[in-house]
Amino acid sequence: MATSSKQARIRQTSPLRQTLTDVRHGLLGLHKALIVAEQLTFERIYGRVDSTGQLLHLVMNDPWFTWLHPLSNMVVRIDELLDGDEELTVEDVAVLLTEVRALIRPSELGEGFERSYYEALQRAPDVVMAHCEMKKLLTLPAL
Repeated sequence: MATSSKQARIRQTSPLRQTLTDVRHGLLGLHKALIVAEQLTFERIYGRVDSTGQLLHLVMNDPWFTWLHPLSNMVVRIDELLDGDEELTVEDVAVLLTEVRALIRPSELGEGFERSYYEALQRAPDVVMAHCEMKKLLTLPAL
């Protein structure tokens, strides 16, 4: 019993696990900032969103918010890695971090997520702040 408890503590505090946890928290902050920014724009056009339940339904199902799904999916992938039984490897984490870096690369001339992300950065200071936090997390020393 003591061995498994020790293994659980080691697993929770490994540098790879901590890196993924930090990136996950950063992505959640970015995701929240983007949802708030999109909600404000949505409400200017279509009227007030009356509840968090309605907002959740819109985020999951309305085409207005569809562009945010790649970010949601990235958080789910990180959760699956953190919750999995397999030991994290440097390669797995490095690949995922490369994908996160590519995902949060805005582009004025791009399409889909990168274009919508660029537009959100232009209109929402909280998105800019969350983006800067993510960039800091992703420029940490190599694994």
